[in-house]
Amino acid sequence: MTEHTENAIEATIAHRPSPGEQFFPPFTASAELDKEADRLIAQYPDGQSQSAILPILHVIQKKFGYISGDAMLWTANKINSTPVHVLGVVTFYPGLRQICPGKFHIRICKTLACGMGGAEELADIFCQKLSIDRSSLSHDNPIAISPDGKWSIEFVECLANCGFGPNIMVNDTLHSHMTPDKVDEVISQY
Repeated sequence: MTEHTENAIEATIAHRPSPGEQFFPPFTASAELDKEADRLIAQYPDGQSQSAILPILHVIQKKFGYISGDAMLWTANKINSTPVHVLGVVTFYPGLRQICPGKFHIRICKTLACGMGGAEELADIFCQKLSIDRSSLSHDNPIAISPDGKWSIEFVECLANCGFGPNIMVNDTLHSHMTPDKVDEVISQY
């Protein structure tokens, strides 16, 4: 690997602070995590430990809120792979995050049915009510987080509930038939 490539990898996995970090523990390669990764790896044939990459990354994200650079390096070592391979998987799948979300993470479906049903307007309303700077959303920064770290918002491609849109998810709870009138009700649930 060239020095330029190594620098690019380091820059890509560099820690980007988030106010949401206060609600999640920092990544640690605990004995419990190691045991869970071993259990996942054991589900695949000998020599195929790299096949466990997605299940391991999901476990990490669920516990720590996102996939940090340290978590990627640990995962690469655990599955006998390279950091660039793990980085490629993390950056390929939009469901995997490289920045810590808020305690309550709102995903708004932006595909055709939800988009035509008012997804953009819903995002504007949520951002206004939760003091989230929507202008900070970009391809490189797909998650916008409230200053207190309690809330975050992100557009996603599909929540697989097209006939009942617009759809949003707060953490893992789906909310269908969303309208501007329901925003306060959803916020109050959390």
